[in-house]
This record gives sequence, C-alpha cells and structure tokens, in this order.
Amino acid sequence: MNVFYYTFGCKVNQYETENIKQALESKLFSTVTEIIDADIAVINTCTVTSYSDLKCRKMLHKIKNTNPDCIVVLTGCFPQAFSDEAELMMECDIITGASNKSLIPDFIDEYLVHRQRIISIQPHTKNEKFETMSNTNIKAKTRAYMKIQDGCDQYCSYCIIPYARGHIRSKPIDMIEAEAENLANSGHREIVVVGINLWCYGKDLNGSIGLVDAVEAICRKAKNCRVRLGSIEPEMVTDEDIERLAKLDNFCPQFHLSLQSGCDKTLKAMNRKYSCAEYEDLCNRLRSAFPDCSITTDIMVGFVGETDEDFKESMEFVKKIGFSRVHIFPYSIRKGTVAAKRSGHLPKHIKQQRASQMDILCKELSNKFLQSMVGKTQEVLFEKEKSTDFHQGYTRNYTLVKVPRTSDEISLRRKIFNVLITGVENDCCVGKIIEE
Repeated sequence: MNVFYYTFGCKVNQYETENIKQALESKLFSTVTEIIDADIAVINTCTVTSYSDLKCRKMLHKIKNTNPDCIVVLTGCFPQAFSDEAELMMECDIITGASNKSLIPDFIDEYLVHRQRIISIQPHTKNEKFETMSNTNIKAKTRAYMKIQDGCDQYCSYCIIPYARGHIRSKPIDMIEAEAENLANSGHREIVVVGINLWCYGKDLNGSIGLVDAVEAICRKAKNCRVRLGSIEPEMVTDEDIERLAKLDNFCPQFHLSLQSGCDKTLKAMNRKYSCAEYEDLCNRLRSAFPDCSITTDIMVGFVGETDEDFKESMEFVKKIGFSRVHIFPYSIRKGTVAAKRSGHLPKHIKQQRASQMDILCKELSNKFLQSMVGKTQEVLFEKEKSTDFHQGYTRNYTLVKVPRTSDEISLRRKIFNVLITGVENDCCVGKIIEE
C-alpha cells in the first residue's frame, strides 16, 4: 500500500515522521509524494499557534477532496493537546497523540483488518520514558536530524507545548552514540541535534550527564559529520558548556537562542527565565568563543499587554544584538494557557503592523550579517542541486552560499569545499570554490 506523509511544525516532528516512514517501509508500505496516489495519509501535526491548527484542518479537507477513499492517520501535538477537538474530525480514521507515534504501524494493521475508527491518545505522565525512536535510515542525505530530548517543564504563559509534549525526558547516551555512528556510516555529512527543550537533556537521567555530553558523544562517533544544535533556551548555557563546545572540531557555530521579546517586562509576563541583560551577556560570550558564529532567534510581537513602548524596547534590543536571522510571529491565543485568560489582548491589525516593522528591521540585520561574510573563506557543505545555474550549500554557521556552475561540472552534493565569499545576492552569499 502507498503512504503519503505531511509534517507540520518543528524539526522534532520531521524526525518523528521519518521514523514512522521507516517503520512502515520496513513492513513493505511504499512512500508516495502525491495525495492522489496514496492509500494512507499520515499527518503529523503542530499546535504551537491557532494558525497551525487551521492549516491542519485545510490539509485534511484537501486529502478527502482529492482522494476520498484514503485512510487518514492524524498524529502529533494537536490531538495530544486538544483531544476533544481532534475526535470530532471525522475525516480521520486513526487518531493518536504525540506520546505513542511509534504505535502507528500497529494501528494501521488493526484498521486494515477491522475497518473501525481508532482513537488512542495516551495522557503524559511524570514517569514517562523517552520513546525509543532512532534514525536507522540508510538513504544518505546531506543532513539528518537526531532527536535526543522530548518534553518541556518551563510553562511559558503563552505556550501549549508542555501539555502536548509532556515532561522532560532524554534519550540514553548509548542509543545516541549508536545512532550517530549509523548516520555517519550511512553517508550523511551533517547531524542536527534536536529536542523540545534541548538544553534540558539529561535532567531526568539523575543529573549525571547534560547536553554537552551528548554533543561530545555525537561528534566523537560521527567524526566525518558536522554537528549543529537546534533551538536552545538561553538561560541554561554556562561558560563551561561554551568552552567544551569550542573544543569540538566538527561542531558548527550556529546558535538559535529563543528570545521571544527584547523587553524585560514582556519577558516576565511570558514567564521566560532570563533578562535581556543575561541574554546579551550570553551572545557576547558565544561571539568571543566562536568569532564567526551566527545567532538566530524567534521574536513574538503583540503579546498580551505589550505597549508601544514595550515594542520599541524590543525593537531596540533586537537591533543591539544584531541577529543573523529572525523568525517573527504575532502572538496567537492558545486555549488552555495562562496568557489566554488575561485581559489586554491586542487587535489583529496592531499585531500585524508590529510584525511588519520588526520584519523590516530584521531583514536589514540579516543583510548586514551576510555582508560581513564577504571576503572570508568559508567551508561549505553542498546540497541537492536545485538549479542548473549554481551549486548551493551551507557554511558551518548556516549561511546559504551559491556558486556558479558550468554544464560540464558534476554534482557537488554531500561534498565540502572551501569557498571565497565574493558578494551578496537575493538574501544569500555568492562565492567561488578555492582550489586546493
């Protein structure tokens, strides 16, 4: 039978979809890329914003309109956090949450026998263990994700994720080492370490190990791979952590430090655990240890009670830090969170206006960062060819670089070359390969 997959949201979801795909392919299910060709559709959901839920509903309608006989599997954060709403989605034949995605092949087998709707959403518990997913994919891709942590105990006032993902839990270090070695031996050239609250890795393992221990193990077992981190929380990074990471030859100096707001008043209202001064200090320490590093972030605008002055303060702080890239999004009310119950919610047009203003600033900062790369030689890992006009790939600090190609050149995919950055065009760097 043919299976179509669609993933909403974060890199953790992408990793988990890949695991579901591998499990089904091992049972001789085939993967297809078009809905019309599918017997089964697996939809892995995100619920970080209400817009995420809307996109999920639109996808379900599209599947049923395109292929009415397709068996639909709904999984992920949305049904986990809002099970009552998910159960009302009659387009779905199998509904399961974020806590038991590994059982999807069994649910499909059961459905194919009995043809009866299956709803299985297990609540998260304090004693829940890390779901034993590992990437055993032997198909060599340029970049692979490795999920080593799940869950979050931060309870930011705007966020539903702790309810969707449960308490923190970590992948055992021996599984991490085996997975890293497998990915390297399969031909991958870069591993991205991901989790829901990545720097909490190890806290449920008697505090004996932490994230840097896991990164060191991955770098050691996958010596021919570059290793980079997914999103991290800024209040948890120590000087010792930075010093240890700086010693790893294959560690990539790109740090996605989730900021959310550059205003201390707003950060406190969000129940974030750091101040702007602490955040700035961390950025300075990282740039001292990794001179060519890039620092990227998420910025929320229009949070409950955010005044014009609060927003201006956030804008000034973003400008002061000088991020290389920023993901901007307007605050979205999430049912079940503390912030949703507060007064002072802003009208949609104010949030959109602030998002536009922040976007203009952040594009200027991004261009400034790209211009700072001109004249430097950077190691570039080239990816799948998307054009007959150029090769493209990413530097260690995750800057997109394009290199003109000629018709007689072979593919550079999964190869690493030193590239002299000669300019900036269309929001990316351009350059030429330096012959050794």
